[in-house]
Amino acid sequence: MSGGRPSGQSPPRYRATAYGRKVSKARAVAGGGHAVEVESERVAGWFDRFAARHGGVARTDRGPAAVVVTAVDGATATCAVPFAPLTDTGSVAGLAVEPLVAHLLAPRRVGLLLVRLGGHSVGVARDGVVESSRTDRRLVHGRSAAGGWSQHRFARRRAGQARVALRAAAADAAEVLVPRLSELDAVVLGGDQKALDGLRADHRLATLFALAEPRVLDVPEPRRTVLDDAARRARIVEIVVRENRRGSGWPR
Repeated sequence: MSGGRPSGQSPPRYRATAYGRKVSKARAVAGGGHAVEVESERVAGWFDRFAARHGGVARTDRGPAAVVVTAVDGATATCAVPFAPLTDTGSVAGLAVEPLVAHLLAPRRVGLLLVRLGGHSVGVARDGVVESSRTDRRLVHGRSAAGGWSQHRFARRRAGQARVALRAAAADAAEVLVPRLSELDAVVLGGDQKALDGLRADHRLATLFALAEPRVLDVPEPRRTVLDDAARRARIVEIVVRENRRGSGWPR
């Protein structure tokens, strides 16, 4: 259950772009183009700069789960809607992202569940600030390079440690988050997918996972500071930019 990035996937990188004065976190996406993370408070300005760079906006298509802005030169900017659905939908001429911005800036209380092998952090956050939390770390040995029976014994011991760690994570999620589900607008997950899948098997957490957002945050070993960062990132949206074939490419 390594924290490494899958082979062939471009790592996130920081670079200045023409869409904003601040440095943006960008990564390549399948099919061409790049994805950038934008704070909810900056989304309106980001789209204004996108429009200016591409000669204006031809139309805006607002769907329940995604908003697609198509520029005059054919470039597109697609924003997946967090905490879907977006209720004010439709296709209109020009730039019309005001309903999206209002949706993003609406006050929300969310549950946070971050888990990796041997560590977890759970909490409740409102508008990016953690209100309550619990963090724990359990010993899980790394993989052994030894062979033979020693390797088998080590693997069994490691598997046992992993089960104990996941049980602890499930217990904390059940105690901290489940009693407050009626107060939550959504649950944001983060960490290792295998560990999260292990927690899904716990019947106590079924209602919790039913509230979970599709996006899973990529986080390091969960600690309280990582939880604080995840609370802020839960309010950040990802916008995928694709230039047309005759476009100028990704801003340099």
